[in-house]
Amino acid sequence: MLEVKHLHKFYNKDKAKLHVLKGVNLNIGKGEFVSLLGASGAGKSTLLHILGGLDLPSKGEVLLNNQNIYKIKDKDRAFLRNKKIGFVFQFYHLLSEFTALENIMLPALIAGGKKQKLKKKAEYLLERVGLEKRSTHRPSELSGGEQQRVAIVRALINDPEIVLCDEPTGNLDSKTGEKICGILNELNKEYNCTMVIATHSPLVAGISSRIIQMRDGMLENSA
Repeated sequence: MLEVKHLHKFYNKDKAKLHVLKGVNLNIGKGEFVSLLGASGAGKSTLLHILGGLDLPSKGEVLLNNQNIYKIKDKDRAFLRNKKIGFVFQFYHLLSEFTALENIMLPALIAGGKKQKLKKKAEYLLERVGLEKRSTHRPSELSGGEQQRVAIVRALINDPEIVLCDEPTGNLDSKTGEKICGILNELNKEYNCTMVIATHSPLVAGISSRIIQMRDGMLENSA
């Protein structure tokens, strides 16, 4: 489903060229739950952002269902991100002026979905993660764990084929982080969507079906 070929990423910083990704090759199948495990600076987030069409690779290919996502127009890649890829970040990126329910619905409304149908779906997703009584609350009225649960189901509103999670528990205490891990695991099984999670925590990586170690911009091994 997702294939990475000879991926490199360079950044120019202070007149020096930083080689962040160094020839990454990777295959991820439909419905897999994969963890990218490594220390800060290993290249996990950079790889995740390129997988999701958020950052251009310097060299190499990223194929989603055999389509090279960097050989299409920017507007087509933006459409692909909206419809086929969900994102969950360490910082929740919820819009402060909208309620939890409205934040979840927003990506689907942008895609042209019908408001009443989306409202019912968003309400179901909130119930699925135990937040049905918090639907009218704004982000400032929610705890960190509650905000992250909203962000997770927002990533699912368009029925994406793949969900990319960048340190989704990094801002949370260990108990709340465990709950978030459990939710991700359950949703992966329920929706059969491919999940890729970037983390520095072996405990978080342990929820996945495959762990891939990253060090210095390269994949070391998988298990």
